[in-house]
Amino acid sequence: MASTFHARLSELYEGSSDRAHRFRYALLAFDLTTILFVIVTSFFTHPLWVEITDLIVGLLILMDFSARVYVSQRKLHYLTRPSTLADIVAMLSFIAPLAGEGLGFLRILRTLRLLHTYQLMNRLRQDFILFRKHEEVIIAAINLLVFIFVTTGLIYALEHGRNPMIRNYADALYFTITTLTTTGFGDITLQGTSGRLLSIGVMFFGVTLFLRLAQVLFRPSKVRYECESCGLMLHDADAVHCKHCGAVVHIGTEGLN
Repeated sequence: MASTFHARLSELYEGSSDRAHRFRYALLAFDLTTILFVIVTSFFTHPLWVEITDLIVGLLILMDFSARVYVSQRKLHYLTRPSTLADIVAMLSFIAPLAGEGLGFLRILRTLRLLHTYQLMNRLRQDFILFRKHEEVIIAAINLLVFIFVTTGLIYALEHGRNPMIRNYADALYFTITTLTTTGFGDITLQGTSGRLLSIGVMFFGVTLFLRLAQVLFRPSKVRYECESCGLMLHDADAVHCKHCGAVVHIGTEGLN
């Protein structure tokens, strides 16, 4: 009985059947719904139903986490992975409000669960032509959105309740975008020494990474051009020869005609 249950669970999490892929798509939908819930509930005081929903989400994450550990062949290695540690923190952050919101701010790390969806890339290539044609741009957009969300969530978690200018997630997002784009209107600022240090961190590390991700998004490093000899589709923008077979490729470039 136990071996049968383990085999069925392993097939859902690691298999290649249509049922397994539908199950992983459902997990992706749950992750996205969770993130939307975190954003929406930042705009109002948490009534009892929000606390109950927090607990339910935390228990669902616990069930998912327990199943992943159960089917993992290298349990110790799995438990020490950064994404697994993010899962543990997420569970605590959703359940913690019952103990007085002590770890409530850690719920922003639930966003890192998006990284788990990268295992669906091969299936996404098969199921969606749009994804297959614009994979690099879509991945860059996902990375950019995850980065902005984590940065905004960190600012909101650390400043909400102590900074009157950060009243909800939208205020934190506004500060994040104006900082990352170096616009800096100055109508929202982070207060105190900790706020200034956080601002320095966002400017020092965030601006560089933001610009890099934005560059990949709007000017991908790879272009689609089918090699006439081997059929390779992705090449460097300045490629003269196909990396796979060495044949000459004629990729159109920007500039004067």
